Amino acid sequence: MSTSRVRHTPPRTRPLFAVVIAMAVALAGFIALTGAGPARGDVPPAPGWNLQWSDDFTGPNRTLPSSADWQIDTGHAYPGGPGNWGTGEIQNYTASPDNLSLDGSGNLRITPLRDGAGNWTSSRIETRRADFKAPAGGTLRIEGRIQMPNVTGQAALGYWPAFWALGSPYRGNYWNWPSIGEFDIMENVNGINSVWGVLHCGVNPGGPCNETSGIANSRACPGASCQSAFHTYRFEWDRSVSPNELRWYVDGQLFHSVSQSRFDAGTWAGMTEHAGYFILLNVAIGGAFPDALAGRTPTPATVPGHSMLVDYVAVWTRGGGGTTPPPGPTDPPPSGSSQLYLRSGGGAGDATASAATATLASAGGANHDGTPHNPQVFTSGPITRTYNGGATQFDLFVDAGSTVANGQQVRVSYDRTGDGTWDRTETYHYFATDPVAGYEHYTQTRGLQSASGSHGNLTNGRVRVEVWSAIGNGASTLGIGNRSVVRIPFG
Repeated sequence: MSTSRVRHTPPRTRPLFAVVIAMAVALAGFIALTGAGPARGDVPPAPGWNLQWSDDFTGPNRTLPSSADWQIDTGHAYPGGPGNWGTGEIQNYTASPDNLSLDGSGNLRITPLRDGAGNWTSSRIETRRADFKAPAGGTLRIEGRIQMPNVTGQAALGYWPAFWALGSPYRGNYWNWPSIGEFDIMENVNGINSVWGVLHCGVNPGGPCNETSGIANSRACPGASCQSAFHTYRFEWDRSVSPNELRWYVDGQLFHSVSQSRFDAGTWAGMTEHAGYFILLNVAIGGAFPDALAGRTPTPATVPGHSMLVDYVAVWTRGGGGTTPPPGPTDPPPSGSSQLYLRSGGGAGDATASAATATLASAGGANHDGTPHNPQVFTSGPITRTYNGGATQFDLFVDAGSTVANGQQVRVSYDRTGDGTWDRTETYHYFATDPVAGYEHYTQTRGLQSASGSHGNLTNGRVRVEVWSAIGNGASTLGIGNRSVVRIPFG
């Protein structure tokens, strides 16, 4: 489920799924219903995996989920974000225990309700953590054991339960979807006995993920229907193989996969080379996806009060770890800093003792989005360090004073061997500063606008940081010395 687009519309006919459904029915006596039954009471063991985070929703009836683990979205939109959560859904999200609570039996309960005037309410929560990411050379696993709202037919029209994840740069921006990535681990609409797994990425409309539809696949739940029993829904991001793979499972059965090879480097970087993902659970009512399959929803026949039950949500990793291996006997020792503070004179490296400033020339009312214009340039090198599989991070102090509609932009380039060739170039979306005096923080959470090339170890390499005014009619100030820093993903 997404927050910032018209919902994807999956194909209406999928003959292969009909075969899968028939096989599932025929083999029902042999299929282990790993999802069926009441709450397990804890997160099950996963041999070979390392548990990173989990919630098994243990607590008294009608209490809210842990505020240390979850934040509750309310209303019809994020502040400043697209209306109706960008999907056309109609419900008002609340923090009322009538819509959102533990059930006292080890489950989270999300319940859509309709009042006498026909107004719908429901709930949506998201993890406070937004750093769920596959380690370099390893695999990320996000899993939930869920029973969809147990309602079908006309009574289910407009129901839209989902278990999904969004790229962390979406927080605070709300307009950079789908470039930051979205993994729909489980979606369902209108009480159909089917689970959809979807990837959203790139640009909207169109692009490599065919937005707004996304890259989708679906199948019937094994054995018991999706609505009548618990099932386990799992997503894996595998960085242990090349090219990387994304995979979707229901009750341990693979039903959808997407290879990195389908994407250009910039698209893949946009959804993978940031801090990670946060996880969401919600039940929407109405919107583009259910409407696409059933016409305008909900209808007067739609019956409120059917809950989505969540037994647990857990995140594991396997392999990798994102750590830099010790240098081999012939590897040169690391040199040069991995934290590049921007300095006077165009250098970058360890922080200086005092603060200073640099002036970013006005954009002159023109649009220089994506193309450096009279930039301040900072270069560091030689650097010899090992790529750790992570992503560039930065925290730039910028201030436009009282100037209205200024925006600063950064481009970071990597020359792996110091031969003058920029092997990897990353341009980030510009940051629109406010017209109030005082520094603001421009960070990588704005998201990648574009990226080219690839990372690799630095051997006497160089890193170049360019900062300029992308838009506006006034100059801006960049804090340097012990202020603005770029952290490169090298150990």
